[in-house]
Amino acid sequence: MEKYITTPITEEVTEKLTFGDYVLITGSMYVARDAAHNRMLEALGRGEGLPIDIADATIYYMGPSPAREGRPIGSAGPTTASRMDKYAPTLLDLGQKAMIGKGKRTKEVVDAIVRNRAVYLAAVGGAGALLSKCIVKSELVCYGDLGAEAVLKIEVKDFPAIVVIDRDGNNLYEMAAEGKFR
Repeated sequence: MEKYITTPITEEVTEKLTFGDYVLITGSMYVARDAAHNRMLEALGRGEGLPIDIADATIYYMGPSPAREGRPIGSAGPTTASRMDKYAPTLLDLGQKAMIGKGKRTKEVVDAIVRNRAVYLAAVGGAGALLSKCIVKSELVCYGDLGAEAVLKIEVKDFPAIVVIDRDGNNLYEMAAEGKFR
């Protein structure tokens, strides 16, 4: 089922999402990969705050390529989500509500999704050039020295994704593998 959603993605939004739903997202989200996640958790370990407002945030696991002239960003395809699995439960426990990437997640991440009534969404790998057309604005937030791994804030319009793990822990990948979803 196709659903249009607007960020921030709150519990009121996640309660309406079910695994297998096709969503079109409009609004703000952050871009961060493993190096940025590592820095954020190191900051927390030192008793510092996060450089982003994590409450009801959506983080897209993506490392953009340089923008072409006149565009806010270059190719913007998802990266493998499991690279963030050791960081995701902490950020979910702090209020993050959605993650976008590709691939499977660990049991610890699924448990944190359920505990925090969050969702995991997948974007289509290999479609970075097409996905970049949904990004209307991009700005550096922090960790610029990380290059493509810096934290960005992006504005998207009708960004396509699929709900892979819903807030109840229903997992599209597992259901499909078991022949329970077609």
